[in-house]
Amino acid sequence: MHRAPCSHGRVAIGRFFCAVTLAAGLATSILAQASPEPPGQSPAVELERRAANQANATPAIALSVPAGTPLEIALDREVRVARLGQPVHGRTVEPIYAFDQLVIPAGSEVTGQISKIEGLSKTERIKSALDANFTPARKIEIEFDNVALSSGKQIMLHTIVMPGSGQLLDFVAARDEPSPKGAIATAVTQKANQAKQLARQQWTAAMGQIRTPGKIRRAERYALDLLPIHPQYIDAGSVYFAELQTPLDFGAEPLSSDAARSIGNLPSSGEIVRARLADSVSSAVNRKGDAFDAVVTQPVFEDDRLVVPQGSVLSGTVVQVRPARRFSRNGQLRVAFHALLLPDGVQKEIEASLESVQTGKSADVKLDSEGGAQATTPKTRYLSTAIALGLAGISVRGDPDAATPNPAGNPANRMAGGAVGYKLVGITLGLLVHSRAFGYSMGAYGAGMSVYAHFVARGRDVVFPKDTALQIALGSRDAESPPPPPAD
Repeated sequence: MHRAPCSHGRVAIGRFFCAVTLAAGLATSILAQASPEPPGQSPAVELERRAANQANATPAIALSVPAGTPLEIALDREVRVARLGQPVHGRTVEPIYAFDQLVIPAGSEVTGQISKIEGLSKTERIKSALDANFTPARKIEIEFDNVALSSGKQIMLHTIVMPGSGQLLDFVAARDEPSPKGAIATAVTQKANQAKQLARQQWTAAMGQIRTPGKIRRAERYALDLLPIHPQYIDAGSVYFAELQTPLDFGAEPLSSDAARSIGNLPSSGEIVRARLADSVSSAVNRKGDAFDAVVTQPVFEDDRLVVPQGSVLSGTVVQVRPARRFSRNGQLRVAFHALLLPDGVQKEIEASLESVQTGKSADVKLDSEGGAQATTPKTRYLSTAIALGLAGISVRGDPDAATPNPAGNPANRMAGGAVGYKLVGITLGLLVHSRAFGYSMGAYGAGMSVYAHFVARGRDVVFPKDTALQIALGSRDAESPPPPPAD
């Protein structure tokens, strides 16, 4: 009977001490929150402070030229091929940007060396020998490893020159379209035409730094190439596309909130965007509806505000294509661009068309007023074919002026037939082989091959290799913008 009060008292005392302990703990917690610890003493407080500072800090954009970016380099002097490791010297044709900053100006000096001289097969050697060419041209590979900026800074490069490089390029622009009706349309057309003229001037200025040979030197080179044994040269002005294998770092720059808001506000219609093909496009391979991409190489500003940064991607589609066909019918290709993907992942719908392109001089490509590309055949085919037929006709003639008919024919006629067939070798054989049949057989062979190549064989295709430089006339229709308010 006496244990019950005692037990109840102990319980009460325990409860009292528990309450006191809980109250003390709550008071300590409240005091800790009321008087925070100095920075660095509490990891949780320090992390919260750093997070707040990062949220308030201005974001930075890395100024980096990514791997895979091509440098367009033109040799600024003639190179006589001699050995592996032979130095070469050139200049950048197009400027290189990182986001919105110019990091490698056009005209920067680039150095490299000959990295490979390929051999020739027996078939190629025999074919060249029959044409009196005992030193046929070999395929030369070049690598570039250094670029010098105007400030004196040297940048080491690790590049791979793309296949198909090393040819003379030309700037081909679409024909200027007559101004449409309406003041707005006329302003857009004028803006596009002015941009094309500016691009032509910049291309001319860039190529003006190249030491192109004069008329006397070109005549010397032509005479040298006719000799059976002659050196091999790489022409000044030959353009190479050297893709970076490692990125180039130029630091970072802060991105203000105003600049961030302006990105994605597409410029007005008629603005020219410069880009390069991420994949090759040709009338021989591609079909209608095929998709391809082009990477923006130079930022676009409007009213001093960045609207399209370098590195944005233009998505295009082949809208019309016709491959080359027999009887010298050339290929045609028309493309259009319908979307712009910004570096932050935002995609904008656009309407854009091809305005100009850099292509090989030997490709003979022209653009119509709507940006459609078509391969053309040089008019010299008529002259060369006429000369071949004329020489073949001469080889058939006998020797009517001779007092006694010569069954072997006139040596000059035989030489004319041989010239149509195998040039210097044919001329020599026509002089040494006393056979009229041999002379006109060689003439008939040469004339037939000329007619076949120029009028019967398959025509030329439109081919735009990877890294081809394009200029695209941009006009936008922003699907995300709200519709205009209804008229009152």
